[in-house]
Amino acid sequence: MKTGIFIFAFCILLIGSMSAQEDKVLEETEQGREERGPSLNFGADIMSRYIWRGYDYGNSPAIQPNIYFSWEGLNIGAWGSYAFTSRSMEVDDTTIVNLGNYSECDLYISYTYKWFTLMFFDYFVINGLNVNEGNKYFNYNNETTGHTFEVSLAFEGPENWPLILSASTLVYGNDKCKDSNGVFGMGDKNNFSTYFEAAYRIKFKKIDLELKPFIGGTPFGSAWYGPYGGITNLGLTAKKGIPVTTKYSIPIQASVITNPQMQSIFLVFGISF
Repeated sequence: MKTGIFIFAFCILLIGSMSAQEDKVLEETEQGREERGPSLNFGADIMSRYIWRGYDYGNSPAIQPNIYFSWEGLNIGAWGSYAFTSRSMEVDDTTIVNLGNYSECDLYISYTYKWFTLMFFDYFVINGLNVNEGNKYFNYNNETTGHTFEVSLAFEGPENWPLILSASTLVYGNDKCKDSNGVFGMGDKNNFSTYFEAAYRIKFKKIDLELKPFIGGTPFGSAWYGPYGGITNLGLTAKKGIPVTTKYSIPIQASVITNPQMQSIFLVFGISF
């Protein structure tokens, strides 16, 4: 186990996609710098799959809208993901449960100073079968809330050294330790699940192409990431602008994502508006 943790830490320092939400925040920060003033922006991504830190949420294509206010280094916004089709879960050999369409709505605030961005996320998953039942949005009791709060710190280097490093910890809400049977997520105390990620942007400006290798994982077990520490998110993202006019292009992206801990692989395509 110690050897595995050492290899994981070493890989984190060598290379490294941010999660969908974090990557969006950093893109918004870069755009805000170019606009040099307060602005309100909105848009949406259509993704063939919603893969977050190496895990598939929804098993379906999804639309991911966002709206945010940006001024100087401050960003305040909302991000969501809504699956096109319903999903099911196999409980045992004879029982399959319909979970409905995966729906998520997150709020966030971030502040960027030079190369560092401090982010606060409020993750909230909506009942996929009936949006008016299940988790109550205004319930913030730590023991029963459907919210999960996370604090993240990201470093994004300058253009001549475009390394991105991030560390994220769930600090409140729906993230619990093991219960008496050793099952993560069922205990009484917060688990403080933590995720590290590293990425490196490689830009080819003449052809408007960006490649980004990435690696991420957790140092210990969690209901969010897996029963033990290790790498959960490893792959490569390519982004490119498809010209529509001389001044406007449509961003598209493709990612190959593996989760070594779960022995899974995904090939994801997305388009932004």
